[in-house]
Amino acid sequence: MSEGAAAVVGGGIGGLAAAAGLVRIGWRVTVLERAPALRELGAGMSLMTNAQRCLDELGVGAEVRRRSATMRPGGEGLRTAMGWRLMKPASEAFVRSRRLSSIVLSRRELLRVLERALPPGRLRIGAEVTGVDESGQLTYRSGGAMKTITADLVVAADGLNSTVRKILQPEAPAPVYSGHSVWRGITEHPVPKSDPGGNTWGRGLEFGRMPLADGRVYWYAVANLRPGLRHLDEWQEVRRRFGRWHRPIPQLIAATAPETVLRHDVYEMATPLPSFVSGRVVLLGDAAHAMTSDLGQGACQAIEDAVVLCGALATEPGVPAALRRYDEERGPRTQVITEASRRMGEVKLVERRLAVIRRNVRMRLSSPRQGELALARIGDWRPPALGQDKGGAVA
Repeated sequence: MSEGAAAVVGGGIGGLAAAAGLVRIGWRVTVLERAPALRELGAGMSLMTNAQRCLDELGVGAEVRRRSATMRPGGEGLRTAMGWRLMKPASEAFVRSRRLSSIVLSRRELLRVLERALPPGRLRIGAEVTGVDESGQLTYRSGGAMKTITADLVVAADGLNSTVRKILQPEAPAPVYSGHSVWRGITEHPVPKSDPGGNTWGRGLEFGRMPLADGRVYWYAVANLRPGLRHLDEWQEVRRRFGRWHRPIPQLIAATAPETVLRHDVYEMATPLPSFVSGRVVLLGDAAHAMTSDLGQGACQAIEDAVVLCGALATEPGVPAALRRYDEERGPRTQVITEASRRMGEVKLVERRLAVIRRNVRMRLSSPRQGELALARIGDWRPPALGQDKGGAVA
């Protein structure tokens, strides 16, 4: 189907990526975001090669890379809290042969690039969706008034607690708490020495770090905590838990303004949905398959969703056929990655002393080839080609 009218619910990464792709294949798009402004909160993020290739198909890959730092997947590798090496990163030869990399930038920068890929006036903020049906009719509240639109396609990219999913799939199990919580921060100033990035595992704890293009460092810290627990000073809690770990972890924490540290509990959709499609409505990103952050694939999979959806719409004879194809392609891949992410969290966040010792021994003895092949299964994925821009988007 070469063109039509689409409504995208949600102005986050997945929603804006879908909107940019729809514009690129010639569709008319309206994006409804309930917040009064695009949610630019968030620290940094990394995008593996699979997502980078999708951004290229959306016409924004070069601009996103211009704003990013590039690092080898996994950085310098995996260490213990004392700094002892558990696993080397994938070999340079393997990474080069598969053209694998991670790019790192702030969430704010990525949202800005995606928003600019839309024609003016396509994004409506302060628009809260209150109803939707399978025919594509959608109601929303804006400025105190109720409004209705009818679209050939509704893309529900409204996140973990998706309103659209709750309306059309009320029997679907609710997202469940993963057992861990994440702090995120960015150093206030560039670090004195360039950081290649890397990961460190402790007992029920993890610390990761990634360089940004301006020399600052994005970091995240993970701990097994009960849901809803909050501290008066989250920065101080990070310092208490990780302040004696190997360099440069204490220095990165100290270089971060306490008031900028973000914290959120990690939820996932542990039970896969039977389908991402209800009539002319399709779920995308966290609304369809929220996963833990343990593989760093949440945003990447949302971007993949967007490009696969647009590729199907560009080549199939109609919306129903395109959505069937999307469902067939995205369900299996996202389920595999969701389960792999959960298993990774279970491995790296073990707490019992003997379990930690066994885990560390297994990591030291594991074949580098195993890790490389696992990396390739996720990162060396190729999206469908969307072709040249047909909608006048600005990249």
